[in-house]
Order: sequence, then C-alpha cells, then structure tokens
Amino acid sequence: MMKIKTLSAKEYFSLIALITAIFIAFLYFSPKIFSDYTLTVLGNIYIFIILAISYNLINGVTGQFSLEPNGFVAIGAYVTAILMLSPEIKSQMYMLTEPLPLIKDVYIPIPFLALLISGLLASLVALTLAFPVFRVRGDYLAIVTLGFGFIIRIFLINTPSVSNGSMGLDSIPGFASYFLIGLISLISVILVYNIVYSRFGRAMKAVRDDEDAAMAMGVNTFKIKTIAFMTSAFFEGVGGGILASSIGSISPDQFTFMLTFQLLIIIVLGGLGSMSGAILATFLFLGGMELLRPLDDASWHFGFIHGIPGLRMVVFSLILLLLMLFARRGLLGDKEIWDYIKLKIKK
Repeated sequence: MMKIKTLSAKEYFSLIALITAIFIAFLYFSPKIFSDYTLTVLGNIYIFIILAISYNLINGVTGQFSLEPNGFVAIGAYVTAILMLSPEIKSQMYMLTEPLPLIKDVYIPIPFLALLISGLLASLVALTLAFPVFRVRGDYLAIVTLGFGFIIRIFLINTPSVSNGSMGLDSIPGFASYFLIGLISLISVILVYNIVYSRFGRAMKAVRDDEDAAMAMGVNTFKIKTIAFMTSAFFEGVGGGILASSIGSISPDQFTFMLTFQLLIIIVLGGLGSMSGAILATFLFLGGMELLRPLDDASWHFGFIHGIPGLRMVVFSLILLLLMLFARRGLLGDKEIWDYIKLKIKK
C-alpha cells in the first residue's frame, strides 16, 4: 500500500490562497456569464457546502454518528428571521397569537450580526445538548440527536408566540446576495479547514479512530466532542440564517429529517472526514438533481425516452447506488483532493 503524504504548512497556505483567489474571481464573473436561474442554483450549492462541511466535522472528522443538522439549521433560520424582521412586520405577521414581547421588540437589521447571533445561539443549544448526548455512543447517539431534530420542529409548530406556528415567517429581508453567499461559504470552508488541521482537529481524528485509546493518552474526549459539536452547530446555524434570507420565507416543514438525510448522503458520497470530498459531492448532488430535472417533465423526450413525474429521483437514486457500490468509502475516502493530486505528481 502506498502512503499518501499530506501537505506541508507552506504548501497548505499557498494552496488556500490560490483557491481563494480563483473562487473570488469566479464569484465576480459569474453574474456576467450565467443566467439568474443558474446563479440561484449555485447560491443554493454554496449554502449546502456550509452545511455539509459543518456536518462532516462532527460526523466524519470526529466520528460521532449524529443526525441533528435539521434542528440547528432551523434554529439559525428562525433566529435570523426574527432578528431581521421589524416589530411592525412581526405584529402584522403573527396572526395566530401575539408574539412574545422579546420576540416582537428585538430587531437587529445588520445581516452579519444577525448571522453571528444565530450561530452562537445554535452553538449554545449544542453545548446544553452535549451533556446528555455524549453519554452514549454509536447508534444510541444517532437516535438521541434524531429526536432533537423532531423536538425542534414540534416546538416551532406548537409555539406560535415564538415562531408563528405552522404558518412560518415570510417577508424576510433578502440580504443574502449571490456574492455574499459565496463569500460566507468561502470563509466557512477556510475556517473549518483550519480547525481540521489544528491540534483540535488532530484530537477529533483521534477520537474518531479509537476513543478509548485517545482517553488512555490523556485526551479529554468529552471536551473534544463538545467543541466539535458546538462548532458544527455554529456553522449550521449560520447556514440556516443564510437559507432563510435566500428563500425569503420559512416554515417548520422545511426542516424535517429529509434535510439531514440529504446532508448525510452528501458527506458519505464525498467521503467521511474529507472536506473537499463533501464540497465535490455537494456540487454533484445538487447539480445532478438540477440537470436531471427535465426527466420529471412529461413533455420532455429524448428518442424513445419520455419524461415522467418522479423519474428524476429514480435515475438519480440509481446513479448514487452505482457510485456507492464502486466507491464504498466515498469519492475521496478520508483524504483531501490535493493529497491524491500530490501523489499523482510524485508518480
């Protein structure tokens, strides 16, 4: 077996600088090249990149089988919406019951501050949740975190004085432009990469590889898992806030387990523990769904093949099945794409 060497610190920072410059140039020229529809799809991909890499941090890098993302994304989306909506709009919007005084009066029209607060509150909830959650491992951990996502959704439906119940919130200020979404996505990727390559990142990988051995070596595994959990929740909260601004309206039905399931498919397809794999899989997953959209149109045909409602999901599922059969550890395994590029160059 040939060992894949990782990048040195100098190579790593040089590569990050190069990728940053290329991506910012791409963001700048995209509106001049692509249609509004394509830009909307790309913006959605950038949001899911934030969610995928943050989920991969706890599930892939730290090795904790967690099923909570939809809960933290919902928290981020609702907190951002409540902070950005003015008291007057909220008074008109909450028709089932009067909003709580704190909910009604709070108003922070500064997008970055609203996103920061959303991420911090999601992180605070993760800290509170960490104490009961990390008393268990494996499948039991998945069940507990899965329950958290259901609890958040039920809370949003049954507390109209906070969330406006099942009616949700609309008229959310659309501050999340294409360039801003891409920029926040880039910053999130850089921050997560630096965490993965820090001493905390190495400790997270030690917990993933063998938690008992890590404890024997003096690693405070509860602390490491909690930090990973809080960091993941922070970026998921920020991603939820951007999602709320991007679509302009939110409701509890948007934050079901299906959102978590989509993110789970993405990180498994890309390779658990591989951030570049998660990014690549996000483009393939969401981009592939859009490319196959004509298959759902009954008027579309290609030779003897005709579009049928639901055919897109059948074809896409078959493609995912084939990919997982021939790449059982995902597209990149637990390595980064530049590790393979470097290995090819050396050969």
